Amino acid sequence: MKIDEIDTDYETVKVDQIGITDSQTGAVLLKDEKVEFVMSGFSSEVARIISDFVEGKRDDPPTIYRLVEQICEENELLLVKVKIYESGGIFRANLYFTGKKDMVFRNFRASDAIALATYYNIPILVRKSMLRKIEKSEIEKN
Repeated sequence: MKIDEIDTDYETVKVDQIGITDSQTGAVLLKDEKVEFVMSGFSSEVARIISDFVEGKRDDPPTIYRLVEQICEENELLLVKVKIYESGGIFRANLYFTGKKDMVFRNFRASDAIALATYYNIPILVRKSMLRKIEKSEIEKN
């Protein structure tokens, strides 16, 4: 499958809420109009980073994200989307780059992929089998 092809097994979602469940654990709610996905169990530090990116605070990203940015600049690449999936009970992500050539980096931490997607304002795709349908009554509340 080419990077720009639509994958019908995935749904595009956005960060709706981000929080810290305890002093060391973060959680994020990803959703669109009809479905949602809650992911927790990652570091509270990454949760704070995602929250900053959502709020537009992009002045001083962590070193690992600057590394990705520098590699992209040096190789004329753009991160264009991330796909979140489950593998062996752990949430993982593929990072999709395009530019001089198309590249897919596979099996990365989903929380970092969400942070990068938020930083670059690119699509976050989640495997449909992991999503929960939002009931009509819940939609009307919002």
